[in-house]
Amino acid sequence: MRPELNRVRMICFAPAIPLGVSDALNELSTPVLWADLDVLDRNLATMARRWPGTSLRPHVKAHKTTELARRQMAMGHIAFTCATPREVIGMAAAGLGDDLLLANQTVDHTRLRAMADADARVTVAVDSAATVDAAAEGGIGEVLIDIRVGFRCGCTVDEAGPLADRARARGMTVRGVMGYEGHAMGVTDEVERTRVTEEAMNTLAAAHDAVGGDVVSGGGTGTWTVNSFVNELQAGSYVLMDTTYAEQRLPFEQGLFVEATIVSVAQRYVVCDAGLKALGMDHGLPQVLQAEDIVYCSDEHTVFTPAAPMNVGDRVRLVPAHIDPTMAKHRELVIVEGGSVVDHWSIDLRHW
Repeated sequence: MRPELNRVRMICFAPAIPLGVSDALNELSTPVLWADLDVLDRNLATMARRWPGTSLRPHVKAHKTTELARRQMAMGHIAFTCATPREVIGMAAAGLGDDLLLANQTVDHTRLRAMADADARVTVAVDSAATVDAAAEGGIGEVLIDIRVGFRCGCTVDEAGPLADRARARGMTVRGVMGYEGHAMGVTDEVERTRVTEEAMNTLAAAHDAVGGDVVSGGGTGTWTVNSFVNELQAGSYVLMDTTYAEQRLPFEQGLFVEATIVSVAQRYVVCDAGLKALGMDHGLPQVLQAEDIVYCSDEHTVFTPAAPMNVGDRVRLVPAHIDPTMAKHRELVIVEGGSVVDHWSIDLRHW
């Protein structure tokens, strides 16, 4: 989540996206979520060159798809970050459980026990006595101390050492610390983004001194070049991108789209069959590649002014502003390679 971009706004950045694959998708019912496999593989390679092997702990919350995670593992990334117990358990069941981190807190005994019993190495983030005790009672053997570095969850530096001691006293291994500088992710100016990240990492470093352990985990797609402190980066959105991150001009290409159909034409406006239920809009409206401007989005529809005349039955392509919730709204991801539909991947890690 990038809270400073949590607003509705038009997207001014227009990625260079060819429309030529429309014919390959015309036989599919809309709205349909699809990904460009060639773009995906290029994005994976770009990230792996800078963060090879276990220096990258890809965040599966961005795509929620074990088939995509397998491609990340094929790049050498054998450790993964998860946002929900469902993701942890699903990754383990898919044989991708070499090293799974639940980077969120939970006190749900049933889910903790299910993760502990999974055929996987599972580490859980903790930031309070209650989460430490719940993890221990749920059978979790390893934890990271989550540090509040300026965004969302985490304990203070002063609390970190005592929490680590408490976890060790409960029989758990403290692998190290994590801290998510989410407030830096959407800062478009790289100099300022670097400054904000360094400030956050100074806090994480102080906590690591108190906690110990080999793991210093954090970061994301937005700080992939400016976070030089963590020894494992928790990037996720880089795989297929969205218009919010595109505003930073990162070297990752847009590869995720929602194909929709024009269902109504009224005067100078047209309406397509993809709206709030097909696209994550917490970071703003989608980009419609054939639109001059968007009027509004409702549950099942997006109303826009077309750049050129359109008719009922025409296809239209939308680019989501936020990859994570967009993926969660669909059961499958259609895979397109070289202009042809080549596969259908289940988005099998959805839900909690």
